[in-house]
Amino acid sequence: MTTPVTSATPAPAAARVETPLRRFLADFCASKLALLGVVLLLLTVGAALFAPWIAPQNPFDIGTLDILDSKLPPGSASSDGSMTYWLGTDGQARDVFSAILYGLRTSLMVGTISVLAAFAIGATVGLIAAYFGGRIDALLMRIVDIQLSFPAILVALILLAILGKGVDKVIIALVVVQWAYFARAARGAALVERGREYVEAARCMSLGWGRVLFRHVLPNCMPPLIVIATIDLAHAIALEATLSFLGVGVPVTEPSLGMLISNGFEYLLSGLYWISFFPGIALAVAIIGINLVGDHLRDVLNPHNAT
Repeated sequence: MTTPVTSATPAPAAARVETPLRRFLADFCASKLALLGVVLLLLTVGAALFAPWIAPQNPFDIGTLDILDSKLPPGSASSDGSMTYWLGTDGQARDVFSAILYGLRTSLMVGTISVLAAFAIGATVGLIAAYFGGRIDALLMRIVDIQLSFPAILVALILLAILGKGVDKVIIALVVVQWAYFARAARGAALVERGREYVEAARCMSLGWGRVLFRHVLPNCMPPLIVIATIDLAHAIALEATLSFLGVGVPVTEPSLGMLISNGFEYLLSGLYWISFFPGIALAVAIIGINLVGDHLRDVLNPHNAT
């Protein structure tokens, strides 16, 4: 008597472990706009970082400039035939392409430093307000409300009128303008975390408030703060360009995209569009790239979208 052979059911394949990083990258790759933002952001940051090696000319080295090459249209060759100005030159005979690369360095540096400083100050204020509550919370939030009630550009203009021109002065003005956004967001997130079990356990262990806030509460408040930081980076770059365009931002000796646009503004009616047009395009690309990444970060880090 033969025993029927039963085929064993194959064991299910091991489920692929989906780590938070893998899911985060998958969500980014699934969005064409997010990928476009990443590409634009990488191009912008790469151009700024490698400007000394990419730029065919140091546009702010007076010794390398030839006045005969001033206001040349795009695609013109230099007077000595040594190079081609693919984006033309400005009124000081500077290569516009090289000036844009160096201008990106200044604009990104000012924006990044100001956002990081505003992040540190605002997050600290918001966490302290939420943790202690009471009069401390009321006082700090009234200061935040007063700060947010004034237009950012107005506050920055007043500060720079007092402090004067300079990269460091612009950074200070941008920090003062932006810190309140981080304080408001950090307080809201920390209020949710304040009643959690791990915070109560940390208090029962008699841990200092600084350790509780920055080692336990802050990491759980990071998603909204990261999104705000990304969006504020684009805002800081645009605000710095506006201030420099108005003549109260960085000095002429420190290139920025706003200063380059301002330098070419007087030539627009003469038909020399390229002096302002190409720096404006570079500024738009940088801001669009950052905003696209920030918008998708908002969606990815939103806990209501988590599966």
